[in-house]
Amino acid sequence: MRTLANLIDHLGADFDFTVITRDHDLGEEEPFFDGVGAEGGGAGRAVGKARVWYLPARRLTMGNLRGLLRSLPHDLLYLNSFFSVPFAIKLLLLRRLGAIPKVPVILAPRGEFSAGALAISPVKKICYLAAVKMSGMCRDITWQASSHFEEQDIRRIFGDRASVVVAPDLPAVARPNVGAPRRLEKMPGELRVLFLSRISPMKNLDGLLLMLNGMTEPIQLHIYGPVEDLAYWEKCRTIIQELPSNVMVEYQGAVAHGVVAQIFAEHDLFFFPTHGENFGHVILESLTAGCPVLISDQTPWSALEENGAGWAFPLNRPEFFQQALRECVALGAAEYRDFRKRAQGFARLALQDEHTLQANQGMFALALQRGR
Repeated sequence: MRTLANLIDHLGADFDFTVITRDHDLGEEEPFFDGVGAEGGGAGRAVGKARVWYLPARRLTMGNLRGLLRSLPHDLLYLNSFFSVPFAIKLLLLRRLGAIPKVPVILAPRGEFSAGALAISPVKKICYLAAVKMSGMCRDITWQASSHFEEQDIRRIFGDRASVVVAPDLPAVARPNVGAPRRLEKMPGELRVLFLSRISPMKNLDGLLLMLNGMTEPIQLHIYGPVEDLAYWEKCRTIIQELPSNVMVEYQGAVAHGVVAQIFAEHDLFFFPTHGENFGHVILESLTAGCPVLISDQTPWSALEENGAGWAFPLNRPEFFQQALRECVALGAAEYRDFRKRAQGFARLALQDEHTLQANQGMFALALQRGR
């Protein structure tokens, strides 16, 4: 996950990171490697500033996770989800039972407590939240909120006494000698639109498609990302088949992160009407590549329009999104070059925020101090 990779890149000189994760990408079955030993005393793989254990599904049992956590020395446990069965639910339960070392825990819910996220499969989530509260599994943990909005979401569920640290997600570390991506010129009367994300209800691809259904201007939409929910993707495909002839849609599949900047550069607009993002790294990546964005107001990126980098609208006003699309269609090459420059300028402001790094460093220090 990009959020975790950026965290390790920034803090890897201050902390020794060991990562436990699945051995394959979402929507894929082929493993990255032939397995890195959760058995037999393996040492994981060195990846950047971390040592990573890639586990196949058969090794994500309570017993195997217990053995692995007991065998790996660690002073703090960082959980990158609240609702993940193997990497949150099982580990919190093992800790509560005393089956793994009771070290301090930081839990980053990654927007899972937003109203939009909780509305997806709500019964299961409500039942699990009730069980967690009754068991006290989260009573002594430190919560990472990526924004003050997420802090409110956490406190709404776990109360004002919960230990919450607002530490925004860290952007990618700047890489030297990375050439600028090749850019296609924007001509008036056309618009190349990009959707790049997991295909799941939370990301609201169906909402995007329904907005395009009301357009009369020529628009080309490219969809990139792994299919997380097959039933949802079928719903989206049905909407695609009903779109007017002026809207052309192509699904391009999942994409390697190394080519994401080039993909953004080849499009005129990143359209992302998400139901909720605690940060939205993909938004920052789009802006950094000089691709203006059209997003929902359910992310921290609320100052787009005032900085001339795009728009953030409420989802219950689809006509706002459609008007922004019409404005983009009408723009010519010179106007769009200025638009792209403003998007990149806004991204540079976000990347230069030293307070974000200090907040993340302070969060780890606080959690370790609480565990003494």
